[in-house]
Amino acid sequence: MARTSRPPVTLASDTLDRLERLAEGAMARNPDLADRLLTELARARVLAPERMPEDVAGIGSAVTFRDETTGREQTVVLAWPEDADIAAGRASVLTPIGVALIGLRAGARFTWETRVGETRELTVLTVGRADPMTPAA
Repeated sequence: MARTSRPPVTLASDTLDRLERLAEGAMARNPDLADRLLTELARARVLAPERMPEDVAGIGSAVTFRDETTGREQTVVLAWPEDADIAAGRASVLTPIGVALIGLRAGARFTWETRVGETRELTVLTVGRADPMTPAA
């Protein structure tokens, strides 16, 4: 299967700093994921927090994406590891899907490797601010 080029990543400067620290801290216990996150951070366009477009996936964003293989759509809210709760739909930025989605805009399409080693094509359908009182669907 031909690999899709990686879509652009845009991050707020304050988010970038914290993500770098998280990746460095995760290097000993999950080096592959930490390396993947650092690779994404290195290629990111970095903006001041007040200049971040609202349609870019960041911490607290509700991101709806579709698995192009299965057609399944899913929504997650990106969260810092200490705020993650998969049962409530809050995915940590230190998970494979969190690393894949952070900094992307609606319409982005990319290849993603699942935890069991399957390669999938995912498309970001929507990005919006999550309602803090409502869990993700």
